[in-house]
Amino acid sequence: MDQHNDYDSVGDGKLILALLIKLFLSGVQVVGGSVAGSLSLIADSLHNLGDAGAILVAVIARRIGCKSADKHMTYGYKRADILGALINSVFLLVVGGYLICEATGKFFYPREVDGWIVLSVAGVALLVNITTSLLTFKAGARSDININAVFIHSASDAVASLVVIVAGVLIINYQLYIFDVIATIGISVYVIFNGAILLRRCIIILMQGVPGGIDIEQIRAALESIEGVKRVGCMHVWQLDDKKIFFEGRILLNGAEPETIKRKIRVALRHQFCINHTTLETKSSRRI
Repeated sequence: MDQHNDYDSVGDGKLILALLIKLFLSGVQVVGGSVAGSLSLIADSLHNLGDAGAILVAVIARRIGCKSADKHMTYGYKRADILGALINSVFLLVVGGYLICEATGKFFYPREVDGWIVLSVAGVALLVNITTSLLTFKAGARSDININAVFIHSASDAVASLVVIVAGVLIINYQLYIFDVIATIGISVYVIFNGAILLRRCIIILMQGVPGGIDIEQIRAALESIEGVKRVGCMHVWQLDDKKIFFEGRILLNGAEPETIKRKIRVALRHQFCINHTTLETKSSRRI
């Protein structure tokens, strides 16, 4: 247990460091974008500021999610991570929509942009975003949906910075100021795309939908192929968080011993579908 807490502390330390870096970078980009007249730099700064907020939410949700189950929360607090990811996804959509509106306005009222400032600040931002992506990845992006959301934020920031660099080069060489607007729209669409995917994933978990990658009819077929099982009904498959998958169902038996069949079903669910939490009700020779 102590080892787990130490791991969480190390992960939180990486996230807080990434948070401070993001806040500093956002300030630099706002100043640089204002001086250069670049909307794409300001768009990138807002994206980074959104990531800073996402990291803060992730740290808070992670702390809450580590609390043990109690008499009020018998399943524990792990869904705090899902709520954190939901907040982050909604913020991504809002920021993306705002940036598209700003880019549209600048398209009709263009202004000159200092390409050298854009290129310099975006170059620094690219290095910083790569660093924060590595920090969030090492903090547990592969095993935690909330941290994974933060990693997606940081990785998309790196892509956004690369887009701004390209826009800066085109502005310097060809005075194509319209590419500042194009880069802003590209960043916005990318932000909205990632936000929508994350939002859908969170909603499915919170609405207790069948997890992605699981076909409930395949589960039915697998269980009804077990000798002694006549029919499976009233099936429910859902996730508590991004890792724990639950199964509940009624099993109509064909004269078999109930406890033996339950053991076989649990083994099949665990090995074929990675479901370790089951609630089974058995019936003998009566309809479900």
